[in-house]
Amino acid sequence: MSVYFYGCITMDGYLADKNHNLDWLYQTGTTEETDYENFYNNMDITIMGKRTFRELEKSEASEEIYPTTKNYVFTHSGTLPLKGFIPVNCGAAEFVRQLDRDKNIWIIGGNTILAPLLDEDLVDCMILQIAPVLLGDGIPLFSQKEGRKRFALKEVKKYGSFAELVYVRA
Repeated sequence: MSVYFYGCITMDGYLADKNHNLDWLYQTGTTEETDYENFYNNMDITIMGKRTFRELEKSEASEEIYPTTKNYVFTHSGTLPLKGFIPVNCGAAEFVRQLDRDKNIWIIGGNTILAPLLDEDLVDCMILQIAPVLLGDGIPLFSQKEGRKRFALKEVKKYGSFAELVYVRA
């Protein structure tokens, strides 16, 4: 099993503005400018929180998002309004440890899911796309407990105005 975080942040490390808004990202570029499709084609499972799921619901093609992966959403709700998304109500680390060892898992979205996985050393690869935007305030990507985590820089790519940094667990 390999656990990946793949996502875009601002230059000052935010996933969203203080109101959980992603307009800064949508106004900056699209996935067509990146290697997203190749990345997604190598994933078996997606895991996200309820806020990220709500953002997906806003998409016009929400029923077609992530068609080839098994998609889990951490929520207290027993059902979800989109087909192909499975609600989960337990801890992220506990859940990931139960998954098939032969699967590639993509952590989508924010620190609510990522932080406990980092705390438990369950993240194998972090692919960070950096957008040329400074928000000054917002929802940070990293909020794990204190404790040094080492990653090694594997690759640097440029996609239009985005930089992509690929780190693997050291």
